[in-house]
Amino acid sequence: MKRVAIMGVGSLGTIMGAIISKNGGHVDLIDSNKAHIDALNKEGATVTGKMNLKNIPVNALLPEDMEGIYDIIILLLKQTYNDVAIKQLLPHIGPNSVVCTLQNGVPEESVSEMIGAERVIGGTVGWGATWIAPGISELTSDVSCIRVDIGEQDGSITNRLKEVQEVLKMAGECVIVDNLLGIRWSKLIQNATLSGMSAALGCTYAEILDNDKAAAAAAWVGNEMCKIVRKRGIVLEDLVPGWSYYALEFSDKAGLEKSIQWLRDYFKPHRPLKASMLQDMEKRRKCEIDQIVGTPCKWGAKLSIPTPTCQTIVDIVKDFESGKISMPTMDCLDRFHLESL
Repeated sequence: MKRVAIMGVGSLGTIMGAIISKNGGHVDLIDSNKAHIDALNKEGATVTGKMNLKNIPVNALLPEDMEGIYDIIILLLKQTYNDVAIKQLLPHIGPNSVVCTLQNGVPEESVSEMIGAERVIGGTVGWGATWIAPGISELTSDVSCIRVDIGEQDGSITNRLKEVQEVLKMAGECVIVDNLLGIRWSKLIQNATLSGMSAALGCTYAEILDNDKAAAAAAWVGNEMCKIVRKRGIVLEDLVPGWSYYALEFSDKAGLEKSIQWLRDYFKPHRPLKASMLQDMEKRRKCEIDQIVGTPCKWGAKLSIPTPTCQTIVDIVKDFESGKISMPTMDCLDRFHLESL
């Protein structure tokens, strides 16, 4: 039997671990939150919201209590903790171990630098959850949405992908893909546009979509990122059938207006949301701005593609984190100088 661990047992990891354990799988849940680990071991994992699971027995560990080598490790912690977590994992990763990153952004690049690309596969999570209390998480998406797409960085279909798929299928649908980078960048565009603006303006998606300049700025984020994707030869995948992020490409005012309308239609079901980055900022926690909106800034610099809108978002969040400004508000829109078309 393969040894499997989930590293980073927040909202998603708690639910995934609970469902796998309920379905007879064996997985260690690893997290640095001692109160959470104690509750999981004492009371089991409880899932509320769209799923009702109570006190599912699980095996939870603090990082310092890990022993031996794991065959499969699922990374579900925020990338802001990767430097610490990967160092903790290194003694427990063997030459044939597989680390599957199910994090925001494009984490395969940095994780590969730390443990070797030959050990790293990646994937995207298509459902949402909220951490409620030690031992308890709320599933906020319908059960039918519990899906994970996984793939190799080079697009090949391998036996180890199928082995990881067998584990993740115990929690929900798991699909092997041959264009991981295309899915990653589609998800990155989704997060950078509305989540990025939500963090920069301290507001909900609705407040962005209902404000002409804010919605235009979100469209410009998508346009900047589409230029990067084109130059890198990445083919974007539709996260929702029929809704292509290439709709955010434009070169004139009419195209910009179409892009804005596309965002308003696409994100209509998600209007009440505010970015998880903003939620971290409200809790005075370091957010994933570098890993989400910072990624196109980095690639833009490499490829000589201007990314002024993305950079403005990053600058606002960095100013907040350094104490230069208080919580961002809609007044921060004044910092966005959008190109005239």
